Amino acid sequence: MYGVESSFSLALLLIVAIFLIMLALFNAIMRKWLRVEKPKAFSNNHVNDKHKKIDWSIRIFGITMMVVGFFINVTRLPQEPYLLLEPWFLLLVFLFATEIVRAIMERKYAKNPNAYLYTISQLVFLLVFLISLFTTDFFGFL
Repeated sequence: MYGVESSFSLALLLIVAIFLIMLALFNAIMRKWLRVEKPKAFSNNHVNDKHKKIDWSIRIFGITMMVVGFFINVTRLPQEPYLLLEPWFLLLVFLFATEIVRAIMERKYAKNPNAYLYTISQLVFLLVFLISLFTTDFFGFL
């Protein structure tokens, strides 16, 4: 019993570490190649006021959908929740929506014309990584 839990924790830690290293390398290479400056960590880098309003609208709608989805799925049987209302699924959808909006705003209004390419490349990298995780059963770790 205890060996399974520690094995799971170790595998999860290894997958997260591999992802973070790959992401850091990918971002460094793409920033150098596209000549995009490094964004501040954990900050809201809005292109303009319109982008800020759209981004906050998506966030508020996402949180509302998570709360509504929680209450709908709680009333259903534990084996039959709606996938489209699961918090992890909604979080991924709204993460992609905010990044797509960021890319559109950077394409239209950013000073650096390659900024939107950097955002799209990050999004594609994340999508490829997530698809490969789920199709390979977490690279056989889990």
